[in-house]
Amino acid sequence: MSARRQVLLLRHGQTAWNAAGRFQGQEDIGLDETGRAQAARAAKRLVKLHPHAVVASDLCRAWDTAAALGARTGLPVTKDERLRETYAGSWQGMTMQEIDGRYGAERAAWRSGHDVRPGGDGELRHEVGARVAEAVDEHARALPEGALLVVVSHGGAITSGLQTLLGVPREHWPVLTGLGNCHWSIVQEYRDRWTLEEHNAGTLPGDVIGDES
Repeated sequence: MSARRQVLLLRHGQTAWNAAGRFQGQEDIGLDETGRAQAARAAKRLVKLHPHAVVASDLCRAWDTAAALGARTGLPVTKDERLRETYAGSWQGMTMQEIDGRYGAERAAWRSGHDVRPGGDGELRHEVGARVAEAVDEHARALPEGALLVVVSHGGAITSGLQTLLGVPREHWPVLTGLGNCHWSIVQEYRDRWTLEEHNAGTLPGDVIGDES
């Protein structure tokens, strides 16, 4: 079997809005001091995986996280708007407590994976998943065999994209937990589909030995 391509999906570092529990959506919020430190630490670790290419959301919190890895590797970072976080309409900028207080039923349904548009006119989860998966698949196809692509995006976008890539039926969304800031998931191609190798990891992956014992 030929060497398999891999994609590592990295969530951006912390922002002040993350720390405050505020829904960012597509608002362009920058990394805070903690987030910049997280990005530098992640870059120091991930450079050891020898990525072939780096692509990122154009929102600055993801772009700056990717830039830290680009500086370590010497790789250019490609921007792709399809990797942006979920557009969440009027929910953007509100704290989770404020959203629960005003839109409790809608947020509960949205969190459970139902087709609810956040903020009234936001994106459905499967719409986000479709655009993220399309971007990941497109950039991955440009990889040589055995190469690693690093995709720097956002928590909700990555989770939706992963479920689409893995073919999880929509009635079972969300089957994956979210990602911590500067944590990542790794998918690897297997024949004509993707398999999940790591999820919400913060340390370098290791080989699985004796997984059936």
